[in-house]
Amino acid sequence: MDNRSDGGRSRTGQARTPREDAGVTPAVAPAGTAALSKGLTLLDIVADAADPMRFADLHKASGLPKPTFARILRTLVAFGLVRQDEAKGTYVLGRRFLELSHRVWDTFDLVAAAFPELDRLSAEIGETVALCRLDGDMVQYLEERSGDGLAVRVDVGRRAPLHCTAAGKVLLAYQDPALGRAIMERLKLDPFTRQTIVTSDALQADLTLTRARGYSVSYEEHLTGVNSVSAPILGRDGTPIGALVALGPASRLDATSVHPAGRELIAAARRITGSAGAVAITSRPRPRASQGRPQANLSCILPWGAQLGEAPVWDDARHLLYWVDILHPAVYRFDPRSGRNEACDTGKLISAVIPAEDGRLLVASQDGIEWLDFATGDMTLFANPEAGLRDNRLNDAKIGPDGAIWIGSMRIDASRPSGALYRVETDATITRKESGITVSNGIAWSPTGNTLYFVDTVPGLIYAYDSEPASGTISNRRVFAQIPEAEGRPDGIAVDAEGGLWCAIWDGWRVNRYEPDGKLDRTIDLPVPRPTSVAFGGADLSTLFITSARTRLPASSLSEAPLSGGLFACKPGVAGAPVKLFQRG
Repeated sequence: MDNRSDGGRSRTGQARTPREDAGVTPAVAPAGTAALSKGLTLLDIVADAADPMRFADLHKASGLPKPTFARILRTLVAFGLVRQDEAKGTYVLGRRFLELSHRVWDTFDLVAAAFPELDRLSAEIGETVALCRLDGDMVQYLEERSGDGLAVRVDVGRRAPLHCTAAGKVLLAYQDPALGRAIMERLKLDPFTRQTIVTSDALQADLTLTRARGYSVSYEEHLTGVNSVSAPILGRDGTPIGALVALGPASRLDATSVHPAGRELIAAARRITGSAGAVAITSRPRPRASQGRPQANLSCILPWGAQLGEAPVWDDARHLLYWVDILHPAVYRFDPRSGRNEACDTGKLISAVIPAEDGRLLVASQDGIEWLDFATGDMTLFANPEAGLRDNRLNDAKIGPDGAIWIGSMRIDASRPSGALYRVETDATITRKESGITVSNGIAWSPTGNTLYFVDTVPGLIYAYDSEPASGTISNRRVFAQIPEAEGRPDGIAVDAEGGLWCAIWDGWRVNRYEPDGKLDRTIDLPVPRPTSVAFGGADLSTLFITSARTRLPASSLSEAPLSGGLFACKPGVAGAPVKLFQRG
């Protein structure tokens, strides 16, 4: 949100371009090139627009006299650099740029392009940083930069195994699926340390987590005492042409510093090629609109620092709150009376917990819906709605008024609308209820069960459906609420006893409450930018629990919001609607 008093105009009175608002200083044009400079500036405006712009909007943004603007725009269209959509009356980049981009890729020098980023990263991270590429069934180091002090030394030209190095794993994770499977079949998972992954299932779980997170991590898997973190450099087809990796002593590049390093590597990899990447999770949260008035009874009851805390669910029979960390895979069991938070490390991606009446747990994992033994971490398959869809994963899940499991899915990197919504009965019968979802998220029902609410996060939509509680039939999908992108994205939801819908607003620093008619009723301001989900629990279901995330947040954001990844609670003044437990058929 732009709260500047100048209304988005520069001191000269000219409208700022999107590149100026993004903090990019325009180049000073040489004398005699004014017309060219204006044309390039106009191209930047077209390219940087979040949505295709109309003639009037482009003219206003350019700050040019209308005759000059129209003349330059016509010239850009004539040369194929800008294309007009006559049906919509909007302008986008032309196909000539696609032709030129192919020529750029044909002559692209990865090593030369990476030089500035290697120098910068080594200085900022303070560890050895290297550029790598896939070399058959190995990873090869092409260039490296390291400081003058104690550092992990890398020999240029050296080759290392794929399965136990961060660079190797990220190159493997982002390969074309057919090539990736072929490489996996040939790999010998030799042990190098006690931490080395030596089974195909464990390696596949790590690669899935890498895709979801955007970078890979190796904790002493190749060399004892050495940790590493790596991000892919993606080519025009979305497969890696290389990787950036940071390596350091495990005592320095530990669990607290490896994730911030991963964020820096992702940003640098994108700068090398100009690719925005596919993962939906950004590294630039929206600025806090205002400090607001803090909720009088809001508190951080567990400053845990989760990477992607999610899916809180209250087990009223045992008075416990279950929740997960998707990107540091674990299921947690929190007792608000004692403050104790027990962990079950799962070793693979878990996105939701479904407590059962008999005290057992179902979880949504990368392999389907599974029974979880919390004490041992052992899992047994119950049902898999998307068996064979290796690029998808399950996400949020709830028990419906019909007693069935309702669960959504999404593409691992959220790059395509390949997600769906499923109903899974107690005998494991699976029915697909919705498709074409980008990031399926919160699921909830009105207190009567007659309305189902379902979130697709990327387009910012909360849908409502007519629901028949007994049969699980849904119909009449409509938009219940839409959150403007500038205000954040909707994530997990819960419904209160009065029919109000509570929604965590990712990147919005708040939780919203909507009336049953979709009208925004009120908000709870939070001290963290990325709340992820909400659940009512505690005595009389009067406490609202809120999970949060710290993934991809830059150091500046974490400095402002050090409790990111913590578990919060407050008393909103209304009780929650009861949530069913799973009853085995």
